[in-house]
Amino acid sequence: MKIGVIADDFTGASDIANTLAKGVEPEGGLRTAQFPGVPNTPADEEIEAGVISLKSRTAPVEEAIAASLSALRWLADQGCQQFIFKYCSTFDSTMEGNIGPVAEALANELGAQKVVFCPAFPATGRTVYHGHLFVLGKLLHESGMENHPLTPMRDANIRRWLQYQTQEAVGLVSIDAVEQGSEAIAAALQKADERFVIGDAISDEDLLTWGEVLKDAKLITGGSGVALGLPRNFRTEDSSKNVGSVCTGIAGPAAILAGSCSGATRGQIETHAKTHPTFAIDVPGVMSREVTTQTLLDFFEAHPGQAPLAYSSGSPEDVRAIQNQFGQEAVAEKLDNLFAETARELVQTGYKRLVVAGGETSGAVAQAVSEALRSPAMSIGPEIDPGVPVLSVGKTEPIALALKSGNFGSPDFFAKALRMMESGK
Repeated sequence: MKIGVIADDFTGASDIANTLAKGVEPEGGLRTAQFPGVPNTPADEEIEAGVISLKSRTAPVEEAIAASLSALRWLADQGCQQFIFKYCSTFDSTMEGNIGPVAEALANELGAQKVVFCPAFPATGRTVYHGHLFVLGKLLHESGMENHPLTPMRDANIRRWLQYQTQEAVGLVSIDAVEQGSEAIAAALQKADERFVIGDAISDEDLLTWGEVLKDAKLITGGSGVALGLPRNFRTEDSSKNVGSVCTGIAGPAAILAGSCSGATRGQIETHAKTHPTFAIDVPGVMSREVTTQTLLDFFEAHPGQAPLAYSSGSPEDVRAIQNQFGQEAVAEKLDNLFAETARELVQTGYKRLVVAGGETSGAVAQAVSEALRSPAMSIGPEIDPGVPVLSVGKTEPIALALKSGNFGSPDFFAKALRMMESGK
């Protein structure tokens, strides 16, 4: 391997795996695989970029650090020359962590002296300007992310937000230097006294320029966009072989599971419900065990071939009320277990296509599917929407997965994902 990625959730891992596999036209990307957790065996030698999916974004800080260091050490054992700590392009974290503490631990392990933080992902409307994060032109804390049930983002100044989380001083390379090109960025980095540095970027061209500057960086942190210009630094004549779509089309029974409460996902559910069967999961019923895995299985089995969707998504007000009643951690654990057990049963009974919305939900489902199929690696297929590829799990009888971050995807994402899984393009 050449590039190793430690992703703090599963949808983000798919996102950056897609970026590394796709690369930039006409050059292309790297042979990339995604792993659900830290493998206990070596990776195939042909893999050039490995992405380890963790569920560490909202884990206790020490647990997140331990998992991230374990992933780093496995990737280093595979020969990786450069490492990326991947977090959400909306910088999802609290004032206590986990982005800062994990980055500190990784930097110390690698002896990295200058670490860039760049969550920009212009293709999905995430830009960083003078250290402030914007989402579709709105400041982060006015974009809806202030209502996130686990990591409410109430400050768009990510330089200040990161400073809450770390003992390291946090600097900035502003758009003024970025727009002057790679030499100006390199000079600004060298001039900065701080070990941690926020990197501005408002376009893909900015990210490609950052890619030139970060060619020899031991550790880079950011969203998927920061990886846009990195494959060209490591490509060889053989890199184009087996790169791109490895999914030739997977037909068969399909189901959709949505646990995200983002505005985008709620809109996608509303669109899907106009022409397909949907089931709103009663969360208090889940907590009282009146709604079980069998409840969801009965729903899916009653609607074969109709792209059925089961969801626990709700408005910010509804989510807060349920969390206040039952406790945030208890609700999250119950729903994760419900989705994971449902996915495991679906796969074991012959379902071939699963679409999942929400980072925590995706993590639970991906781990369950990987365990059910005893397959440690997921291959990267065609891109459904920016940041969301089709994943192929298993070798002899593969299934197709799509793991969607809550805020990603077009209004008709669910139906589109199932079509692409079946067609392979």
